[in-house]
Amino acid sequence: MTTFGMAEAELPAIVIETPPKRALGDLAVPVAFELARRLRKAPRAIAQELAATIPAIEGISRVDAAANGYLNFYLDRATFLRARLAADPPAAGEAGGKVIVEHTAINPNKAAHIGHLRNSALGDTLVRALRFQGRPVEVQNYIDDTGVQVADVVVGFIELEHRTLAEVKALANNGQPFDYYCWDLYARVTEWYEADKARLSLRAHALHAIEEGGNAMAEMGAFIADRIVRCHLKTMARMNVDYDLLTWEGDILRLQFWATAFEQLKQRQSIFLQTEGKLAGCWVMPIEDANAPAAAEGEDDPEQKEKVIVRSNGTVTYVGKDIANQFWKFGLLGKDFHYRVFEPRNGNPLWATTAGTGVTTGVPSFGRASAVYNVIDSRQAYLQQLLKQALAQMGFAKEADSSTHFSYEMVALSHATARALGYADTEADGKPFVEVSGRKGLGVKADDLLDRLIATARDEVSKRNPELAAADAQRTAEAIAVAAVRYFLVKFTRGKVIAFDIEEALSFEGETGPYIQYAVVRANNIFAKLQEREGLTEAQVVAQLADLGRAAIESGDDGDELWALVLEAARLDEVVDASVRSLELSVLAKFAFGLAQAFNAFYHRQPILREERADARLWRAAGVAYARRQLARALDLMGCTVPTRM
Repeated sequence: MTTFGMAEAELPAIVIETPPKRALGDLAVPVAFELARRLRKAPRAIAQELAATIPAIEGISRVDAAANGYLNFYLDRATFLRARLAADPPAAGEAGGKVIVEHTAINPNKAAHIGHLRNSALGDTLVRALRFQGRPVEVQNYIDDTGVQVADVVVGFIELEHRTLAEVKALANNGQPFDYYCWDLYARVTEWYEADKARLSLRAHALHAIEEGGNAMAEMGAFIADRIVRCHLKTMARMNVDYDLLTWEGDILRLQFWATAFEQLKQRQSIFLQTEGKLAGCWVMPIEDANAPAAAEGEDDPEQKEKVIVRSNGTVTYVGKDIANQFWKFGLLGKDFHYRVFEPRNGNPLWATTAGTGVTTGVPSFGRASAVYNVIDSRQAYLQQLLKQALAQMGFAKEADSSTHFSYEMVALSHATARALGYADTEADGKPFVEVSGRKGLGVKADDLLDRLIATARDEVSKRNPELAAADAQRTAEAIAVAAVRYFLVKFTRGKVIAFDIEEALSFEGETGPYIQYAVVRANNIFAKLQEREGLTEAQVVAQLADLGRAAIESGDDGDELWALVLEAARLDEVVDASVRSLELSVLAKFAFGLAQAFNAFYHRQPILREERADARLWRAAGVAYARRQLARALDLMGCTVPTRM
């Protein structure tokens, strides 16, 4: 601002806006309005003076002073597009400290259901978005192998079916889905408890035995959890979801993580032993949030403002174990797990914690994060708040601020989908959707849902491409089905209850994953035909841009529409940043859908293969190449692949 003789400290902030019309430029700067009050001059006059003194800027074709006082900047369209097509996708770097994202965390007592898919879809998309930004990310899946859900299945096998561990192993190895069997058994145990509440003492006994270890019940619980986790991993692999580390809750107890955290919390007086009332004999943490629901030893009590951390019988609640684990994630516990290879996964070992000797070489450096995201549904909000509270009370304010609960609402079913999946009287309760409950055995198993979607997609693909080999039709259908589910689960704001609908999710029209895939397939077909007819690859198209005239991209309505497509595609980086900052991944989904719409509109209005002018044909092809690249990257961020045809 030397033009006006202002000191650096007096300079106003430079705000950049997007003009309402393409004719008004690509960027608009209202700095003249800020200066007008200080210089006592009209904004238009100030803008004109600034425009006259701004030197040439690389990538900017011109700067105009608008009549209303804005400075309008026009990007060099040809240079911009060539640069974007020449650039490789950003490589992952060390942008900030390591981030831990914990997601999925399905209780290892039954098959995964549709609600779990929302958790993993959101968690995995967050992981991909952070890595897109260059952040190093460690993906953890917490395995609650010592919780009441596993204890209930153990009780079911022993009390209802009178099976030994050897018999349970034989059942698991008979070729039938073990997680499906346990799904039904868990529902039966729940009904069995409800018929006689005294039977809940068997749950308490099993829970204590599993936590203590070294007994028959603990061995059965460990086998059940291990086998169910392997089922879950296969389900999630179908969804293109992967992990770096499985953190087993039992190891937190066996390695005395909780005992260490317990002593630290007692020293800071963050918890205390309650000596009277319903919680007498329990170690509790006062709940600072007055709006949070209270938790008594067995159930929530609205009169109580204390959370049980250790029950009166000495067993640790999952909140206590979560606190110890959260301390470890930030490297604050002073202890570490031992590690073992759980199974090979995508050519790399999937690691798991262990209380045994573990592997001594080649183990990655787990934990010690600078930020932690726990992806878990909104019902756990106040418990996640307790983790932050515990960190803050221990003097770890920075870590408390960097501990984020990525919450989301439940998934239900549309009435049409519920009926298609075998539900009866879906509208009896008058609700606009059908709620599901794994505890009651009412729900849609994730694998069943994927199988149904794949079968439906395969029928449509075969109808459209009758010459396609069966194996190719299957691979295409799998890609379409995964995109249908993942996009549907991400496109809604996370605070919204979803009513999943198969027909809507699979549609090739509208706001769906397959619609976006189809846009990329259409763009791929354009380049396949370009190569077939003219022998031109994308690289060859890009190479010719430097010697082309610019009229096709810089002038007229057609040039403006092509440029609008390029600019919209270029927003991906800022959209990812906005999605991560707001933790609203629906922003990314909406962007991908909008870009697909813009591409399809462009495709219909501006032919490429039929365009006679070589320069216009090549500039349009270049714009399509960039839009295709950005759409494919957006789909990849949501865990979706692009089939060769649809």
